[in-house]
Amino acid sequence: MNLNNYFLEYQQRWLNDDSPIKIWEKSRRIGATYVQSYEDVRDCIYKKVPAVWFSSADESAAKEYISYCEQWVKLFHVAASSLGEVIIDSEKDVKALVIEFANGTKIHALSSNPKGFRSKGGKVVLDEFAHHNNPFELWKAAKPCVTWGFPLRILSTHNGQSCLFFKFIQQVLKGILKWSLHKTSIQLAVKEGLVDKIFGRPATEEERQAWVDEQKANCFDEYTWLQEYCCVAIDEACAFLPYDLISPCEYEDLLKSLDEVKGDLYVGMDIGRKKDLTVIWVLEVFERTKYTRKIKILEKTPFHIQEEILSNILKHPKLRRCCIDSTGLGMQLAETAQRKFGQYRVEAISFTNKVKEELAYNLRINFEDKSVFIPNSHDVREDLHSIRRVTTAAGNIRFDANSSEVNGHADRFWALALALFACSSNAGAINIETRQRRETIDLVKNF
Repeated sequence: MNLNNYFLEYQQRWLNDDSPIKIWEKSRRIGATYVQSYEDVRDCIYKKVPAVWFSSADESAAKEYISYCEQWVKLFHVAASSLGEVIIDSEKDVKALVIEFANGTKIHALSSNPKGFRSKGGKVVLDEFAHHNNPFELWKAAKPCVTWGFPLRILSTHNGQSCLFFKFIQQVLKGILKWSLHKTSIQLAVKEGLVDKIFGRPATEEERQAWVDEQKANCFDEYTWLQEYCCVAIDEACAFLPYDLISPCEYEDLLKSLDEVKGDLYVGMDIGRKKDLTVIWVLEVFERTKYTRKIKILEKTPFHIQEEILSNILKHPKLRRCCIDSTGLGMQLAETAQRKFGQYRVEAISFTNKVKEELAYNLRINFEDKSVFIPNSHDVREDLHSIRRVTTAAGNIRFDANSSEVNGHADRFWALALALFACSSNAGAINIETRQRRETIDLVKNF
């Protein structure tokens, strides 16, 4: 059999690896289960194993796996019977889809119930391991099945950094677990012929890139794209502003012309020039609730144009306060705005770790209280979600953007944080003047 007719390079690497334990960190829908089913049928035909015990995260995946096995049985031209669903353990209500070969070996496709592996022996395949309901119990039940030297295969996409699959990967990378590790992102799969196989012909580089871009766009959010396709485990617990705080504050049709607003306006401006974006975020406040009315994104925009755009906003009669990032590049623009509109209307904010911590927590409190509403926008959502709270070795707190999730440095996050700070800030000099005693007496005379 010419394997080149059936499998791509990354699939053949997996197939040709005879290591006792293999683990595959992979993208979705690249044919991993497909090639694994071939390996399992081959091992049964040549009696390398007495049985295969396959488990995936749901019943539909188990049925798909069995259908692949049935295809390979026909290709090998061997005698085998598909027994359908068979009761493995009536007391524990464990069932499996079974294929029995003429030589006595069997393939069992189990549900994710860990009890299915108890008292069994043979080759074990754990498909989409990170997505099982109880991976710890499944592992405890499945691992002893291979005690007598049978192969163990673990295949999965990522599901965060707290799951057992991610911990396995880390232990392998550190050399603690002596397992064979394979890693296939969607980008590598495309490079090695996935799109060509889907199209049924050689694809151009432009077609391959367009296909990848389409898959990413259809993921809706960066979180899904990175974990399901790029082999990147995202620790949602480390996100300073998790999705479940962002989503309830998202609304349609918030943005409008500033000529239509009736409430007080507050502005935050995070400044960039070449690499980072300049973002101007405008909030309208009604009874302590803040509504996003304008988000102006400026990319590689000359400073004199940035100044002109900001001035047009600050001229608005409802404008009450504006906070501007005056760190580095923003210093001159902030000073100019203060000179034109007054230092009590425009506040220059120099970003230090302490200031960023205050800004970040004030933003989070607003999301927790659902007192701020933002547009239902992919770019806004991912920018807000990208911030991570990091504790340095010296014990200092930093708020950094995860560079794999967002371009730039979470410019929308900081622009919104500045706008919210403008709403709550009582900064500015307070001058107290007293009158002379005689003047005071004259004022209250006859009262």
